Amino acid sequence: MPKVSTLKSKEPSSLKRPFTRRDFLSTSLKIGTAAFTTALLPKSQVNAKGQYNILFIVVDDLRPLLGCYGHPEIHTPNIDELAQRGTLFNRAYCQNPLCHPSRTSMLTGLRPETTGVLSNAVSFREKLPNAVTLPQHFKAYGYHTASVGKIEHNALARDDAYSWSVPSWVPPWIPFNPLHIPAWQSLDVKDNDLSDGRTAEQAVTVLAELQDTQFFLAIGFEKPHLPFYAPRKYYELYAQVDFTLPPTSMLPAAAPAIANNHLGGLREYKDIPDQGPLSETKILELIRAYAASTSYMDAQVGRVLQQLDTLGLSENTVVVFVGDHGFHLGEHGTWRKNTLFEVALRSPMIISVPGQQPNRTDALTELVDIYPTLCDACRLPVPSEVEGLSLTPVIEEPTRPWKTAAFSQLSRAGTRGRSIRTTQYRYTEWGNSGRRGKELYDYDADPDETVNIAELPENAELVANLSEQLRAGWRAALPDIQEQVVFQTLPWDINDDGIVNIEDLILVSNGFGIETPQHPKADVNKDGRIDIIDLLLVVAHFGECSEPASPQTYSNNVRPEHLGLIDEWLTEARLSDDGSDVFRHGIETLEHLISTAIPTRTVLLPNYPNPFNPETWIPYDLARDADVHIHIYNMKGESVRQLSIGFQTAGTYRTSSRAAYWDGRNAVGEVVASGIYFYTFQAGQFRATRQMVILK
Repeated sequence: MPKVSTLKSKEPSSLKRPFTRRDFLSTSLKIGTAAFTTALLPKSQVNAKGQYNILFIVVDDLRPLLGCYGHPEIHTPNIDELAQRGTLFNRAYCQNPLCHPSRTSMLTGLRPETTGVLSNAVSFREKLPNAVTLPQHFKAYGYHTASVGKIEHNALARDDAYSWSVPSWVPPWIPFNPLHIPAWQSLDVKDNDLSDGRTAEQAVTVLAELQDTQFFLAIGFEKPHLPFYAPRKYYELYAQVDFTLPPTSMLPAAAPAIANNHLGGLREYKDIPDQGPLSETKILELIRAYAASTSYMDAQVGRVLQQLDTLGLSENTVVVFVGDHGFHLGEHGTWRKNTLFEVALRSPMIISVPGQQPNRTDALTELVDIYPTLCDACRLPVPSEVEGLSLTPVIEEPTRPWKTAAFSQLSRAGTRGRSIRTTQYRYTEWGNSGRRGKELYDYDADPDETVNIAELPENAELVANLSEQLRAGWRAALPDIQEQVVFQTLPWDINDDGIVNIEDLILVSNGFGIETPQHPKADVNKDGRIDIIDLLLVVAHFGECSEPASPQTYSNNVRPEHLGLIDEWLTEARLSDDGSDVFRHGIETLEHLISTAIPTRTVLLPNYPNPFNPETWIPYDLARDADVHIHIYNMKGESVRQLSIGFQTAGTYRTSSRAAYWDGRNAVGEVVASGIYFYTFQAGQFRATRQMVILK
């Protein structure tokens, strides 16, 4: 098996500054983020000057077995040519070696521990309904977003309406039973007779349609995913190539059994034995078939890149080429992915930005970094919740010091495995604190991971340090960056102070009904008037910041004197509510803002009844912690119902989710009659009485 060459680079000494990108990310990621969906975002008109299109190409099950990655025997001229005009990332790692979790992480900019997506079955919207995907973010800034081929793994994620301007296109699926077909075939067919050829054809058509439009076009190719079927001409490319067997055919010595993925998925095919190791002949057949499938995919990538050139779009388009994870070709006696070994976690990644100097880098990078990198390249703000780091500094200076580790994980049989890759080592823990096993590989001494050295006494201190680094997490591995990070003002930051906060809401509110507002940005949706919709659009981004010194949280941004204003906005939003996402999320966020302020005095507020039945909500403010009790009487002074709310911490209890609730029934469960009632509110030493009217 051809080995991937390792590039060595000189690393200049780290430079210090008072506030680094690491500081900024570590702080800003703690900000409470409001609901943030496409329906809430203004359709900003993007200025084409300095703003690029995006061509995002993702490939299924592709390891860095490519000509440009040091394998000249692999025929991939089109990918190699792309690498010659972009940055080749030699040490790029996926966050999960399985299709759906990895793609979800890439497209949301969030890590698997945040998305909760650890298998191919779960949709990220079930876990994170308000997550903003990469295409969704670009769509919000006026880009036409389109998906051709396999971008997301399952249908729910693929057809995510927030992300795409038009329905996703996928080639027709032809069901097959692996038990009835072999794992590889050399076919007498044309390129377009197979799915990736059809995907390339559709992508070429879509590019022609979008050539005069600012676009984000995602294209997904399936090969070299099993089964390894490709037109015969691509198999013929390897007729004279002598492939070698993998350097390891067994699980590393002393590795825990849970590290092995066995031959899952491969044994389903009719030409693969149900048990026992594969023969050397079969292994070499499959490696050749993988190479042929890769070359077939490369030809389809070439068709798309050629169309980009033909249409004159190459000079204005950022191109990303990435594999969703690596792939075993018999290493450690296993096949496919879903392990925490290097070959399953290392992905090919090339990013080409117009005008850049072509280069390659050994910097430790992660697929979760793609999201902020594309935002940077197109001068769009990076959402504060994104957990990757823009690779723009590495593209500009490939030898600069970068992350100290890349983080990956997977879940197997209910056990979570977590792994970090440093410059020299890979360290993995299975289960809490590694109770199901630990792995350590030194790539300087053992590049093929043949021996697990985690339990050797002489490595105890090293294991302890790496375990601490694993627990410290990805934030602690971020680099210090010398130069000032460039941020743009946000369209919903009305006063351009770097933070979307209560002051911005007040400025929008002050502009209601005014023809010439003091702050033109207050007309967020650019419809010629300032109203509650503009305020709710700003509310949707409450807490976002564009400057490292600005991060604030809800709790220290909303003061007691703002409560009356927020109440007014809530009332107007409820009266104008048309059921759309703008109102739904806006009302939720305003209610959240109210709940974060600590009032200066305890107050009993007027109740708000349900107009269709006797149920009622009783709002109040607590200046300090207290036991709360409410006693309801009728006009004769007779007790109707006692509500023992119990201990409540200081805060506001004004919204329906927090206010005291009375179901309109007396102590024996009967619905009370229409009429006038009184309620006494007791909170510690505070006592107040109000009147309520019940109309049925």
